[in-house]
Amino acid sequence: MPSLFEPIELGSIYAKNRILMAPLTRARGTREHVPTPIMAEYYAQRAGAGLIISEATGISREGLGWPYAPGLWSQEQVEAWKPITAAVHAKGGKIVAQLWHMGRMVHSSVTGQQPVSCSATKAPEALHTYDGKQAPEVARPLTKEDIARILNDYENAARNALQAGFDGVQIHAANGYLIDEFLRDGTNHRSDEYGGSPENRIRFLREVTERVIATIGADKTSVRLSPNGDTQGCIDSHPEQVFVPAAKLLNDLDIAFLELREPGPNGTFGKTDQPKLHGPIRKVFRKPLVLNQDYTREEAIETVATGVADAIAFGRPFLANPDLVHRLEDNLPLNKDDIRTWYSQGAEGYTDYPLAQ
Repeated sequence: MPSLFEPIELGSIYAKNRILMAPLTRARGTREHVPTPIMAEYYAQRAGAGLIISEATGISREGLGWPYAPGLWSQEQVEAWKPITAAVHAKGGKIVAQLWHMGRMVHSSVTGQQPVSCSATKAPEALHTYDGKQAPEVARPLTKEDIARILNDYENAARNALQAGFDGVQIHAANGYLIDEFLRDGTNHRSDEYGGSPENRIRFLREVTERVIATIGADKTSVRLSPNGDTQGCIDSHPEQVFVPAAKLLNDLDIAFLELREPGPNGTFGKTDQPKLHGPIRKVFRKPLVLNQDYTREEAIETVATGVADAIAFGRPFLANPDLVHRLEDNLPLNKDDIRTWYSQGAEGYTDYPLAQ
């Protein structure tokens, strides 16, 4: 039986264990979305993970509305990422960049532009800005020319990620952001070839993934989906009809791995009674499958040992436990994180959590 603590190959990446660090927005960049030196210490502290998936990283100014989040569209950002990836590698770790377009989940006061999405909808709740939370704005529906431009942005960001020293990328197609908005019938109201049938709603995901693969290779490309439930107002009425075919498509494209974030009835980031889909997806996706959302140590060990998944991604436990792999392997108690410091600037609640004794 495979063990959570055994190595695994994720495309071209040799991961020393099957514990992945999930992407965690921490807002330690600059107002111009440039990474800062403290981020090198933070990620290096967590290099014990088999693979670190970076915090969501913007592919363009249009698509990045989270204050102080980093981007990957400019050469200045590339240069600022280089010491961070080098610090992870120096500690024996691996790290991929999660590529992010937030779609309708941005505010014009941050991006300087009206939000965009597949259709003219708006986020369900107030959005983070530099001046506190502000009411959402109606998104401008993307034209086909816009879609072509955004595909170029994904290509540019993927190329920049490798130049910055990342071992690959993860396409963020989950959590109610742009690609997810295209996938789900609750947000996609288009009548052209990008809307309507599940095949049409998958089209944008396919085109993004194909473009990234053409740029850096399938063995360095992964995808994150969140198939079940409502995430930031984004939901599908029959998720199995779109996400199982989407997983089959990704399998056929030969991506390195697929991560699923699946909340349950008592989830910490969204709650839902919609069934989890990793079972049906496992039947059509033959490459490494990574599951995420509120796994305990015991659940993670069993899930990998029984072959339900090949690895588990942990999010919030990594906030306060830079040595999480050691703590899980030796069954040591975990530090508690401080929600006040999740998105604050500086070292408090970021690089100052103690290691296990």
